[in-house]
Amino acid sequence: MEKLVSLFYEKYAATATDSVRSFIDTIDWDNRFIGIKGSRGVGKTTLVLQHIKLNYQPDKRVLYISLDHLYFLENNLYDLVTDFYKKGGEFIAIDEVHKYKNWAVELKNIYDDMPNLKLVFTSSSLLHIHQAKADLSRRAVVYEMPGLSFREFLQFETKAPLNSYSVEQIIENHVAIAIDIHQKVKPLHYFADYLHHGYYPFYLENKKSFHQKLSEILLTVLEVDIPQYAVISPSNVILLKKLMAIISSSVPFKPNMNSISERSGISLNTMKNYLNLLNDAQLLNLLYTEDKGINSLGKPEKIYVHNASLMYNLVSTPNEGSIRETFFFNQVNQNNTVFASKQVDFTVNNLYSFEVGGKTKKQTQLKNIPNSYIVKDTIEIGNDNNIPLWLFGFLY
Repeated sequence: MEKLVSLFYEKYAATATDSVRSFIDTIDWDNRFIGIKGSRGVGKTTLVLQHIKLNYQPDKRVLYISLDHLYFLENNLYDLVTDFYKKGGEFIAIDEVHKYKNWAVELKNIYDDMPNLKLVFTSSSLLHIHQAKADLSRRAVVYEMPGLSFREFLQFETKAPLNSYSVEQIIENHVAIAIDIHQKVKPLHYFADYLHHGYYPFYLENKKSFHQKLSEILLTVLEVDIPQYAVISPSNVILLKKLMAIISSSVPFKPNMNSISERSGISLNTMKNYLNLLNDAQLLNLLYTEDKGINSLGKPEKIYVHNASLMYNLVSTPNEGSIRETFFFNQVNQNNTVFASKQVDFTVNNLYSFEVGGKTKKQTQLKNIPNSYIVKDTIEIGNDNNIPLWLFGFLY
């Protein structure tokens, strides 16, 4: 255990707190049992260590451990936490829980048996968190951490204080909001960089190697996370990769299931399952019509790569229109309900209609549609029902 404590102190010393994501304030840290899930690379470990450094001295009251450490090949998690608790431990952060067999059961037992201990756990495998819900229900409060919004990316790049807004606030007051932001930063100066590499905060480590690292994350999800969760044989992992390649080369993808099945060699039923797995792993974003709903077992209306940075990783020169829609869907879908529409690109919260395009996009498709708006790329400030695309990166 001494080795784990030493490793924690080293991480504590190396953790910077000058740039902290506002997501940290959405978590009620007074809860005794907290889970933080999110795709690989969104910054869960950094966030937890920042919370520790901002609230605790490095002493016997607090500990951070990662379950991918070799220590846990021969040692029991429950016993380690029991020892920590008996020696005065008050707060423990347990990272990469999906790396440990029966982690959900042991965490539940720790929670039940150690009433004065606060426990935070994280997992980079969203699929394994879904699987463990039954064991954690009624105990853990689980938060889902997204990648960086465009607003957060701007704050990292410029240190400017920038507020977030709701969809309703943007619609009602987008001109004044855009003017206020423009007086602090020049959003369009940074927007292309955000689309290319800004969704995952590890871009700050080394922009040159960003996409190499993102490729490694993508392969880990396809070759390790999904097969472990869904018990997919190594031979079928190739089919998963093939399906991902077919979709990413032509997003937004309007799926013809029979055609995809023929091109990929995947049966129809298996393909529907694979699409849902890729969606749950946050590699894809599936867009449904309102009558089918997000829990539909039928085919989605459109399929998007999950975020623009991932799309640039998969496609060397992605289509501009696809990038625009991918950005809009990714940012708006975080805290809103987004559906496909026959008349426009997206409907949001069952109330607003949005057509996404370049700065010359016309109003033709919005005729006779109430609460409809044109979302335009490459404009700094909009007018009337023309709203800048970049502004939808200020929703969280």
